[in-house]
Amino acid sequence: MNGIQYTLIAFVSLIHIYIVILEMFLWTQPKGIKTFGLKSKQFAEETKVLAANQGLYNGFLAAGLIWSMISQKNDVAIFFLTCVFIAGLYGSFSTKKPRIFAIQSIPALLALASLFL
Repeated sequence: MNGIQYTLIAFVSLIHIYIVILEMFLWTQPKGIKTFGLKSKQFAEETKVLAANQGLYNGFLAAGLIWSMISQKNDVAIFFLTCVFIAGLYGSFSTKKPRIFAIQSIPALLALASLFL
C-alpha cells in the first residue's frame, strides 16, 4: 500500500469510528438525534439498543479497515471497503437519503479505486 491508499482507507475508517460514537454513545443526545433526523427524544430512547447494534457493526468495519492497513493486505482492504460501499448504497436507497451514499459509499469507492490503480 502507498500513502494515498493508506490515507483513503484511514479516512473511511475514521468515518466509521465517528458513526460508532454517534450510534452507540450519542444516539439519545441532541447531536445523535439531529444527525440521524430522529422524530423525538422518546423515539431515540426506544431505539437506542438497535442503534447500538448498528454501531457495533460499523465498529467491525472500522476494525477490518485498520487491520488491512496494519497487515498491508490489499485483499482485506478490498473486502471491507466493498462492505462499506454496499452498506452505504443500501442505506441510501432504503432511507431515501442520498447523503448516506456521499458520506459512506463515495469515500469507500475512492479507496477501492486507489487499490486497483
